[in-house]
Amino acid sequence: MAEAKAKAEALVPKFKLERVLNQDQAGRRTSLYGTIDGEPALLIAERAPFPTSAAYLGALPGSLRTLRNLGANDIYHWYMGSPGAVDARDEDDDGDGHESEFDDLKINLIYPCTEQHVKKYSRQGVRLVTETPEIYHDRVRPFMLAKREAGRLNWVFNIIEGRKEAEDVIWRTRLGEAGDEGFLLLPDLNWDRRTVEALHLLGVVERRDIWSLRDLRKKHVPWLRHMKAKFVEATEKVYPEVETDQLKLYVHYQPTYYHFHIHIVHVQLEAGATQATGKAIGLESIIEQLESMAGGDEAGMDAVSLSYTLGEASELWAEVFEPLKKKTTATASQSQ
Repeated sequence: MAEAKAKAEALVPKFKLERVLNQDQAGRRTSLYGTIDGEPALLIAERAPFPTSAAYLGALPGSLRTLRNLGANDIYHWYMGSPGAVDARDEDDDGDGHESEFDDLKINLIYPCTEQHVKKYSRQGVRLVTETPEIYHDRVRPFMLAKREAGRLNWVFNIIEGRKEAEDVIWRTRLGEAGDEGFLLLPDLNWDRRTVEALHLLGVVERRDIWSLRDLRKKHVPWLRHMKAKFVEATEKVYPEVETDQLKLYVHYQPTYYHFHIHIVHVQLEAGATQATGKAIGLESIIEQLESMAGGDEAGMDAVSLSYTLGEASELWAEVFEPLKKKTTATASQSQ
């Protein structure tokens, strides 16, 4: 058994690459064609989950071979890095002293972080809630207002006004010159900015009167269609290898922050939690729903019930929906 295992393990280092056949799962799996001892071979490499060893994970940040900052805003920092060894003959492909071609770790740093950040990124239970128009107007809208007034959007306004992350903006209209049609495109913090099939951009509008999809009304349909066309056009100009039918646009509800923005992703991006039912709603679906609503131009998304998922450690669950659930449960118990 040991001899067979050693023989099998000795094969991989002998693999000689001839060509790359495919990359999928947002670049996390690659299929390679080559030879071993002159015979054809196919090697499929896929990133394994991180080990759970505290010793390994504790040593990881200090043992990175390369670390390249992608951007920073306030307490948020984004990097690409590499933990492995690459032959010294490998080239520095961008002239900055780092072999960015081999940066295979996407690293996000929040420093200093808050207790809410810790809760957000900790393992937690998930609940499906239904936000009725009444719950939205009486409880969720005031919750949104409180977050906006607490300065939660300062970092977004810093970007819009060009005070922070100007170098990370990949496309924008001239600030203040396009009125309600002003916007900018940013790379999503979870995109490595290199793998086109994993493309994930944020289209952030300049106007500040729309906090979320709840503020959208029938009168906004022409604006939404226009902005959709503008987002796609700008994306194709920056990434000419991407075609219109390779992009999908959606919004989140609940969003991470209460300033209207649209996610623009490549259709081959692995549909993880960010695109899941209970989180993402297609932009075209929103437009169609608005168009089909009864009523005049002021009819809007604030009049419909929306179901979505919430983590049990989220502020919205703790402050709004958990108390509502306890109240409903208590009322039901008293009526029995």
